[in-house]
Amino acid sequence: MTAAPNEPRIRPATPADTPLILALIRELAEYERLAHEAVADEAGLAAQLFGPTPRAEVLIAEVGGAPAGFALFFHNFSTFVGKPGLYLEDLFVRPAFRGLGLGKRLMVRLAQIAVERDCGRFEWSVLDWNTPAIDFYRSLGAVGMDDWTVQRVSGEALRALAARSDI
Repeated sequence: MTAAPNEPRIRPATPADTPLILALIRELAEYERLAHEAVADEAGLAAQLFGPTPRAEVLIAEVGGAPAGFALFFHNFSTFVGKPGLYLEDLFVRPAFRGLGLGKRLMVRLAQIAVERDCGRFEWSVLDWNTPAIDFYRSLGAVGMDDWTVQRVSGEALRALAARSDI
């Protein structure tokens, strides 16, 4: 049985999707009020996603063949569980396609991948002001890790740390 022409579908991204993935990343950055931080380019993204050592994977959501959203994820590792984890870096559905269950379909497919790959965890971060996303994740059974805070070293601070010779 084939799917109806407008039936939503989730598929793995291919190298030909690189321009679309970059466009979706930029749309997400706009939504998150972080467009100034979205400095990725097509060549770098293609190398990281589809080069000899892929660093992340992408699922594309489509409706009637039209690109509607994406999920970008990669594996991390839990020493406590002794297994890999699946980390969702980005989940985004274009506004015109919201309300069709695409976010839920992407999350279910990611959970299936995590189970298929024997992951001990499936986790992600969400901006604390993004109440619709937090409510959505809670509806799927997610639990906030409120005792943990994200720490980050990037840009010049990262270069300075890497260059320290006083240790």
